[in-house]
Amino acid sequence: MAADSVSGYIQHHLTNASMCMADGHIAFNHHCENAGFWTWHIDSLLFSVGLGALFLGIFYYVGQRATEGVPGKFQCFVEMLIEFADNAVRDAFHRSDRFIAPLGLTIFVWVFLMNLMDLVPVDWLPQLFHLMGAEYFKIVPTTDLNITFGMSLGVFILIVFYSIKVKGAKGFAKELTLNPFNHWAFIPFNFLLESVTLLAKPFSLALRLFGNLYAGELIFILIAALVPMWFQWTLSVPWAIFHILVIVLQAFIFMMLTIVYLALAHEDH
Repeated sequence: MAADSVSGYIQHHLTNASMCMADGHIAFNHHCENAGFWTWHIDSLLFSVGLGALFLGIFYYVGQRATEGVPGKFQCFVEMLIEFADNAVRDAFHRSDRFIAPLGLTIFVWVFLMNLMDLVPVDWLPQLFHLMGAEYFKIVPTTDLNITFGMSLGVFILIVFYSIKVKGAKGFAKELTLNPFNHWAFIPFNFLLESVTLLAKPFSLALRLFGNLYAGELIFILIAALVPMWFQWTLSVPWAIFHILVIVLQAFIFMMLTIVYLALAHEDH
C-alpha cells in the first residue's frame, strides 16, 4: 500500500462507530466530532454488553443443568473457572464476603471474552458490517478507553463503598488525612499523597488493560496493512499464539488487582 493508504487503513480500523445528538437529530461517525461527552461508541457497547450477556447465559445454562455425579466436559470447564476464581479470592482476600468471589469470576471471564475478540482477523467483521452500511466498526471493546475506564470506575466506586462501610466515614477520612504521618500539621500533605494513591488505582487498571490490548490490535492491523496477503498468516499466526498469553494475563491481572484493592479497602487497622 502507499503511505496514505496505509495511514488511512490504520486510522479506519482504529475508529469507533459513534452515535450522538447533533442539532436535535441522531448523527453518526464524523458528524459526532464536536458532540462532546455524550458520544456513544455503539460498537464497543454492542460487543461488551453482548459478551457479558453470553457469559451470563452460558453460566446460567450450565448451572441449571449441573449434575452431582460425573460432570460433562463443559460443566467441568465451568467448575474449573469457578474454582480458579474462588482460589484467587481466598489467596488475596482474607475476610468473609459472598460478593467478592462472584465479582472476581465475572471480571475474569468478561474481560477475557472481550480480549478474545482481538484474535478475530482484523478485516472479517468490519467488512461484514461495512456491507450492512456501517462505515466504522471496532470489535475489541477493551481497545476502547471508555470501556476500560468504565470498568475501573465501577471498581473505584466499590473501593470507596467498602472503605466507608468497614471503617466508617470518620475512619476513611482519617485514612486519607493521617497517613502516613500521624500529625495534624501533615494533614494537607497526607491528603494529597493518599488522594493520588487512591485515584491511581482506577487509572492503572484502565490504562494497563487498554494499552496492552490496543498495542496488540495495532500490530495485527499493521501486519494486514503492510504485509502482502499471501504472507500475512505467516506473521499473524505466531503473533496470535503469543497474544493468547496477553489476553489471559490481562484478564487475570484486572481480576487480581480488583481483589487486592478491595482487600485493602476492608483493612480497618
